[in-house]
Parts: sequence; C-alpha cells; structure tokens
Amino acid sequence: MTDDLRPRRSALYMPGANDKALEKAKTLPTDAIIFDTEDSVAPDMKAVAREKVAAAAQSGEYGSRELTIRVNSLDTEWAVDDLRSAAQAGPDGIVVPKVNSAADVAEVERIIEAAGVPDHTRIWAMLETPAAVEAAVEIATSSERLAVLVMGTNDLAKELRAGLVPGRAPLLWGLARCLNAARFADKVILDGVYNDVRDPDGFAVEAAQGAEMGFDGKTLVHPTQVEPANAAFSPSADEVEYSRRVIEAFEQGLAEGKGVITVDGRMIENLHVDNARRAIAIADAIAALSDS
Repeated sequence: MTDDLRPRRSALYMPGANDKALEKAKTLPTDAIIFDTEDSVAPDMKAVAREKVAAAAQSGEYGSRELTIRVNSLDTEWAVDDLRSAAQAGPDGIVVPKVNSAADVAEVERIIEAAGVPDHTRIWAMLETPAAVEAAVEIATSSERLAVLVMGTNDLAKELRAGLVPGRAPLLWGLARCLNAARFADKVILDGVYNDVRDPDGFAVEAAQGAEMGFDGKTLVHPTQVEPANAAFSPSADEVEYSRRVIEAFEQGLAEGKGVITVDGRMIENLHVDNARRAIAIADAIAALSDS
C-alpha cells in the first residue's frame, strides 16, 4: 500500500511514560499511534519514556496500527538520544516537532541513518511555527524518507499570537498553505489536535472542516476522538456508491463513443473519475485494515 493510501484518519498521541496509556492503545481503533516523548512527558521522565516507547514499537502487540514515536525537537538536549533510540527501534515513523526547514529534515535523516534506521521507517515532520509555514514546500520536498506532514496547531497559534477559536479563522491561511505544499510534494498531511475532550460536537465540526479542506486525517489527544475522526475522514457509503456509478458510466460512455457523460444530471470528466477511483481505493484500504 502506498503512503498516500494508507489510512491515517486518526493518529492518537499516547504519553510515552504512562504504562496504562501504552497498554490501552493496544485496544483502540486508531489508525496510527504516536508514542510521545515530548509534550506529555516531564523532563525528569524523558529517558524513561524513551525506553518505554522503543519497547512498545518493537513489541508486536499493536496489531495493524501504524506505530510512530514523537521525539523532542532538534533544539533540545534530548533530541539526539531520542532520534538514535527511535531509529534503532524501527517504528513505522518518527515524528519530529518544530521542523522549520529542509536543513532540519536533513539533520534528522543524518542522525537516524547513522544509527541504523531501517528503510521502512519514515519521517513525519511537524509544521508548527511561522517559519515552517513559510518553508512548507521546501520541507515537503526535502526527502524521500519524509512521508507525512503534521500540523501543530497549538504551537502555531501561540507563535502567531492567534486565538484558538471555533472555525479556526486565524489559522486557515496557514493550514491551507501547508496542505497545498503536501499536495505539491505528494505527501500525506494530518490536521492538528482539538483540545477540548469534553466537546464532542465541536470536535465533529472541526474534523469535518479538516476533511473538507483535504486533510488525510487528524491528530488526537483522547481515545474518545478516535471513532469520530475515523468517520469524518472515511468515504461515506453514499460516496463510494456514487463513485462506482461514475466509473461505470464513464467506461460505458467511452465504449459507446459518447462525447458527454452525465451521472445524476452532472457532467463527468476525467478529474471526477480520478476522484471516484481514489475514494474507492481509500475505502478498500480502510476495509482491508479493519479485516487485518
């Protein structure tokens, strides 16, 4: 399965020093787990978390979930040890906070390759500063190992001195710019977190907004957000059924030499067929993940 079709509807942060959380993650229907050694871990627990998440990533106890490790940012005292440990653990991905340039990606790649990182381990770059937004295309095109961009909306709002408000108007320009960079570079991009775990309605609205914008999934801070995220970023049954009819009508029209093809009164062009095929491919990938 290619990186861009692997389901990443939900990517749940799990605190790396918390044994109970690491155990619970084995039972959650999240597409991806981000074992965290950064924001959720106190400074005096960083080394402990580093060992725990490496062991979790190597355990083979998380089924088909995509396993990633979030390290501390390059400007911290823990970064190099985090990157070396994560590289040797060989997770599906290494999530790197506060990536601001192609040079940052190159430095990460240099450290993990020197530590013997396996070929399958990808870099997930977090975009969460004004510098990252401005350099989004440069970052997205910097490395073949870089597979996923992750929006860090909390830090971005802080750096912009912007409010975290319903609708996210202060952040939309930055989200759109990073999304455009991801599509330009043919990379996956995940939306940022929704902080209020007591507001499922607000989460649903923001997840729907992210899906409508074109994000591939959303990063999450609580297990209760997993299933709503999966629903928001999955093609609906109606969308899949319509996509099948679009493809069938298009192929039949070509066979009959028709110049104009319509479905439900709408004219169908190649771009609609491409979208239909992608929706079906994503639905098939999600179904395969559920069956595994």
